[in-house]
Amino acid sequence: MRLGGTGEMRLSGTGDGRPGGQGAGTWASGPPTARHPGRRHGARLLTRFLAVLLMVAGGIAAGPAAPAAAAALPSACSGSPDRVYPFATGELRIYKNHRYACAVTHAKRPGLRRTMSVSLQPRGGRAVMERGRFTRRAGPVSVHALHRCVRATGKVSGTGRSTGWILC
Repeated sequence: MRLGGTGEMRLSGTGDGRPGGQGAGTWASGPPTARHPGRRHGARLLTRFLAVLLMVAGGIAAGPAAPAAAAALPSACSGSPDRVYPFATGELRIYKNHRYACAVTHAKRPGLRRTMSVSLQPRGGRAVMERGRFTRRAGPVSVHALHRCVRATGKVSGTGRSTGWILC
């Protein structure tokens, strides 16, 4: 084994310690990825581009059925949906499982980046809040709510809704 002038590895011999002989080969060019590093990257880029193209084409073909499919998607919160509080620009969704309560604020018309917030507070505890500029939803936020009431607030573009003490 020896190194060539450019740093690639050159093998000669049979591999059993005897130089030359039948089956002796040379690996003068190095592995294909070392010789042409851009080829694999280009293939990966092409694969990603085609995947995105197929997703976009599938979304266009889905057409009006897309909102119904989006409603059937699993939620960001675990547990069963407990309450939904609609308001002018979106809705506040509350979920509850055995130990935790979870809240998410969804925009009525997703797509535009706008100010959204969601907060959830257990009785006797501190509120957990997520606030920022989002396109689709704020949250999920969850609190430990075993044998405790909670209250939630959700806002989209300054308009929102608050609950009183619920899930008692």
